[in-house]
Amino acid sequence: MDWTNSTVVSGALIGAGLALAGLFVSGGLADIRKGNAVVTVRGVAERDVQADLATWVIATQANGSDLGTVQARADADAAAVHAFLSANGFTPAEIQPRGSSVSQYMDNSAGRLNITIRQRILARTTDIARMEKAFANQAEVIRKGVALDSDGGGGVTYSFTKLNDVKPAMIAEATKSAREAADQFARDSDTRVGGIRQATQGLFSITGRDGETGIGTDTPYQKVRVVTTIDFFLD
Repeated sequence: MDWTNSTVVSGALIGAGLALAGLFVSGGLADIRKGNAVVTVRGVAERDVQADLATWVIATQANGSDLGTVQARADADAAAVHAFLSANGFTPAEIQPRGSSVSQYMDNSAGRLNITIRQRILARTTDIARMEKAFANQAEVIRKGVALDSDGGGGVTYSFTKLNDVKPAMIAEATKSAREAADQFARDSDTRVGGIRQATQGLFSITGRDGETGIGTDTPYQKVRVVTTIDFFLD
């Protein structure tokens, strides 16, 4: 047997094996790097909208020591509120009673019974200008002797009810915004943006605009906003 030739062949085979192993490892590392190359970006879409529904709960309270007298006063308050709303252009269908309550307690120090009747009346309209005018003029009903109850009512709530109409376009806009951010990152890192690994759509939020704060329901001038979070592969 030629041990020299055998040694040469074995060495060649070992060398070839190591070379192939190195190739496989190199390819494996490349695949890992490619699989882990991901950028997470956020896309934002905003749109200014105007509320299309306004509701105002007007609460009153009448006080006294005689139930019949207090009830008569409560009825007069309700009539005054209805007259006020009608004078400001509200139709009967836009004025709804929302119930009433009676509470009473004995004031031992004064030696008399105290009775309070609270009632709530809902004004609801799609005419935003009409609601704004009526709310600005609410002092008129107070001048008629109606005691408005701030605990049971308060300000006007403005609602944008057509959110579903703008959702598709805004989601597409937010996705485009996220893609643009990913493209910029890819250019800066000398890579290319691939497919989407994962995407999360954030909640739609409605806030006031034009410098107004709050959740948006206290103003008819609102801003709709959505943020999407997307993971893109990088090639």
